[in-house]
Parts: sequence; C-alpha cells; structure tokens
Amino acid sequence: MSRTSQVKDREKTAARLLGSSARNSYDPEVDLDWDAPLEEGKPFIPFHRSSLYGTELWDRLSHEQRIELTKHEFASIASNGLWFEVLLMQMLLKEVYDSDPRTKHAQYALTEVGDECRHSTMFAKAVDRVGAPAYGPLPLLKLGGRILPATLRGPSAYASILVAEELLDRFQRDQMNDEGVQPLVRMINRIHVLEEARHVTFAREELVRRMAECGPAQRAHHQFWTALVAYCICFSLVNPHVYAAVGIRPREGMEAAWRNPHWHDTLHWGGEKIMSFLREVGLVGRPGMHWWRKAHLIR
Repeated sequence: MSRTSQVKDREKTAARLLGSSARNSYDPEVDLDWDAPLEEGKPFIPFHRSSLYGTELWDRLSHEQRIELTKHEFASIASNGLWFEVLLMQMLLKEVYDSDPRTKHAQYALTEVGDECRHSTMFAKAVDRVGAPAYGPLPLLKLGGRILPATLRGPSAYASILVAEELLDRFQRDQMNDEGVQPLVRMINRIHVLEEARHVTFAREELVRRMAECGPAQRAHHQFWTALVAYCICFSLVNPHVYAAVGIRPREGMEAAWRNPHWHDTLHWGGEKIMSFLREVGLVGRPGMHWWRKAHLIR
C-alpha cells in the first residue's frame, strides 16, 4: 500500500470512529448508580476466574472468604486496568504531539484519551465503592511503567496497548451478562467493553499499517518487546497482596496461583483472540517466545 493510500485509509478509520464516539459514549459519573447497595452473596468475578480456583488454598476458604478474595482480585484488576490506561494515554499523547491536529487521526487519538480518562475515573471509583485497596502493580513493575512510555515506540507500543485492552476485554465480556456477578461490576464491564471496541479497532488497524513497514531487524525488536510487556501485564493483573485479605501470605498465594493450571488456562483463554491477531501481523516470533510462554499466552 502506498503512503498516500495509508493516510487515506487511516483518515477513513478515524472519521468512522469519531462518529461512533459521538453517538455511543457513556459518562460513568451519571450512567452508573454508585449509591446502589452491593448484593450479598455475589462474587465480584466468577469463582472459576479466580487465580486460586482449583488449588488447595482455595479449598480451605469458606464461601464468604472466596467472595472476599474475588472482591480484592477485582480491585487489583481494576486498579491495574487504570495503570494500563494511564500508560496508554501517555503513548497516545506522544503520538498527538508529533501529529497534525487537523487530521481525523490526531482528533480520534485525543477522543480516545478522553474516553480513557473517564474509564480511569470509573475504575478508581469502583475500587473505592467495593471497599478494597487500589493495589496497582508491584513496585518494580510500576518503575518499569515510568520508563515504558519514553522507550516503547511504533508497533510494539500499539501491540502492548492491545494486549492489555484485549485481555481485559475478554474477561469483561465473559462477566458483563453473568447474573451471578455483582451488578455494579457487570455495568462497569459493559461500559468498558462498548467503548474499548473502538479503541481496539483503532490500534489494530494502525498496527497492521506499521508492521507492513518493518524490516527483519525491526520485526525481531518489536516481537521481543511486545512479548516482554505482555508478560508484565499478565503478571501484574493480580497483585500478591490481595491474598492477605483472606489470611493467605502474599508469597504463598502468588506461588500457588502461578503453579495453578486453572489460572494458566484462564490467562491462555484471555489471550486467545489477541494472540491470533498478533500472529497474523508477524509479532509472535522466536525473540519473544520465552516471555509468551512464561505469561501462559502460548503453551
């Protein structure tokens, strides 16, 4: 595809997504009932999606403790989702900084930043509403997050965005219509899924265009960094400190989770859709294979 055709294609996609944003956007401040009581006896994520499900530690927990664990796992995933969104906004704003603001592409990037600001506020309010800490990532990963927006560029930046968004999207699509899950969580998931669909389209199409311009050395570079960041995303989803909420030592809980075949299956299931796409565009290769396997996104 010629450079002129790429620009036209990019502008066409951005114009369509701007129209969709104007028609279908939510404001979590007014579209969610934050004062509605939480329902007793309902988990915050399905039990079978808990990182400890199927382990001896899980078997020792009472029903109430299992619900409590899912509350803290939800808070960890939501607060890490907020962290991902902040990193994404930094990368998008760097793109806009070097772009012509008259283009639809730049304007949609700014629109997406606006969406992500609302999502970040929504996740923050959700963690506060359920009464759990904003766990976020472990300190070493948080330090890496300070460096990442300054170093990650091009296809691996867009691919990393997609891994975070599409992993969360798979979890949220699974839960948003599950009446066994807390209603507040279902509505948060529904809002996020609807708006993230536009963001995924934007990033996927941009990634295809950018990978078409890569030579072998660049391709290997982006394969490695995408896989490493994907591992960090998977590892950060459940902060080990959540286990202390049900009397489990954080290290013991983390080790049990990362030995747990059910959790491995959940991560693999969560990544099925995005991994298929990344293979198609050439971002899964030998340079990153160790990290893909360590993340359980590839068996």
